[in-house]
Amino acid sequence: MTAVLASSTTADPRRRPPLEVSFSRLGRSFGTSSDRRVVLRDVTVDIRPGEVLAILGTSGCGKSTLLRAAAGLDTPDAGSVLIDGTEVRGIDERCAVAFQEPRLLPWHTLQANVAIGLPKSSSASAGKAKVAELLKLVGLDRFAKHRPREVSGGMAQRASLARALARTPGVLLLDEPFGALDALTRLKMQDLLLEIHAAQPTTVLLVTHDVDEALQLADRILVLGSSGDGPGSTVKDLIPVPGARPRDRSSRELAELRRNLLALLGVAAH
Repeated sequence: MTAVLASSTTADPRRRPPLEVSFSRLGRSFGTSSDRRVVLRDVTVDIRPGEVLAILGTSGCGKSTLLRAAAGLDTPDAGSVLIDGTEVRGIDERCAVAFQEPRLLPWHTLQANVAIGLPKSSSASAGKAKVAELLKLVGLDRFAKHRPREVSGGMAQRASLARALARTPGVLLLDEPFGALDALTRLKMQDLLLEIHAAQPTTVLLVTHDVDEALQLADRILVLGSSGDGPGSTVKDLIPVPGARPRDRSSRELAELRRNLLALLGVAAH
């Protein structure tokens, strides 16, 4: 895959620079006034431009809710989300989202699915060139005319990533993007994400349940959970991950950090 990336990283003047994302005392609850469930409470964190931030926490702690707020797909009850200093109010074209399911249109080719992510202002020729570049970037240029049912789950997820990148986002929001894949394909997709980030730097917020995935990909790990000071999840810890990427998955330093993260998540490390 690296050779493919090396041949497709030409400068693109239209590409947005990585953007800063800031959550300021963000809160979100659901339900009626008589039956209200607080999901997020007083979440404050700044994500640096170009940083990869992994978001960890137990199921139902509000990881995806936080990501949806950054994307403008959900509106917080309190606080705010800022992208490059501007408050998010609705869907922001500077962001792109990829989900756990590829969500490709089955009647379209991979090429046509990726093209869906292009900005509306793209000309036909520029759009075609961009789609071809992205398919090459994710190693799918030979499968451009295939439909989703004709490729593997990993390939479909690569097409989903390419579609998100078609917007040339300043912020890439990933909600469990590899959660439905088998273990080997998941490792390959993690390596691909690192190569994509090196080739097309952007700010990445990655929601995951996988501690090892967070340790391999992230610059810092945000742990969401209850602090005991009130209902809902807040920032339980914000942990820098040492070492340049790609990292040695078997290093002692990461093993110790893994034990600490599992303890924060209430899981005994054996």
